[in-house]
Amino acid sequence: MELPLNPIEVRILGALVEKQITTPEYYPLSLNALVNACNQKSNREPVMNLGEENVEATLDRLRGKQLVRMIIEDTGRVPKYAHALTQALKLTRPQVAALCVLMLRGPQTTGEIRGRSGRLHDFQGLTEVEQALAELAEREGGALVVRLPRQAGFKEVRYAHLLAGPPPPEAPRAMPETARAGALSDDGRWDKLEEEIRQLRQELQGLSAQFAAFKKQFE
Repeated sequence: MELPLNPIEVRILGALVEKQITTPEYYPLSLNALVNACNQKSNREPVMNLGEENVEATLDRLRGKQLVRMIIEDTGRVPKYAHALTQALKLTRPQVAALCVLMLRGPQTTGEIRGRSGRLHDFQGLTEVEQALAELAEREGGALVVRLPRQAGFKEVRYAHLLAGPPPPEAPRAMPETARAGALSDDGRWDKLEEEIRQLRQELQGLSAQFAAFKKQFE
C-alpha cells in the first residue's frame, strides 16, 4: 500500500468504508453520493466542502494505488466506487471499525472510539478497543495508529491514524468541566485556609495584648 495518503484520500476511503458497513444497500457509491458522504457535517472532523471534480481526481489517484475500484454494472449507467482498503491491509472487523473512526473523526480516546463505532462494530468493552488499537499499532507491515502524548488536565490518551503520516502536534484542548471544577475546588480550599490563618493571627494578637495587660497588674 502506497503511503502516506493525503487528507482527501483519507476522507474518501473512510467514507467508503463507513457506507459499506452502515448502508450496504447503497454501496458501492456513485460520485454524487460519495461527495455527500465526504462532506457530511455530522460524524466528521474536520468538516470538508469537497467538489465533484476534486473527489473524482482523487478517486483516479486512489485507483492508481489500487485502493479504489470503479464499477459499471450496465453499459451507460452511472459508475460507482468501492474501496479495497481492508483487503489491502488485511484488517479484521474490529480493526476496521477503530481505524475508520480515526479516519473520519480525527484523534479519539478508546471510550470515544467505542461510543462512535456502534454501527461499524459492536465493541464489547474498552478492552476489545484497546486490543484492536494495539494490533494496528504493532503490525509487521508498519503501524497504522499511534498513541498520542496525554495532555495536561486529561486522564485519557488519544489515538490517531498514520495513513497520512505522523500526525501534527495536538493543540492544547480546553480542560474538561470536571477537571476545571476540581481546580476551582482546590482554589476555594486554599482561600478558606488562608482566611482561617488570618483569623487565627488576629486572635493570637488579641490574646497577646490581653496577657500583656494582665501582666502589668502585678508589676
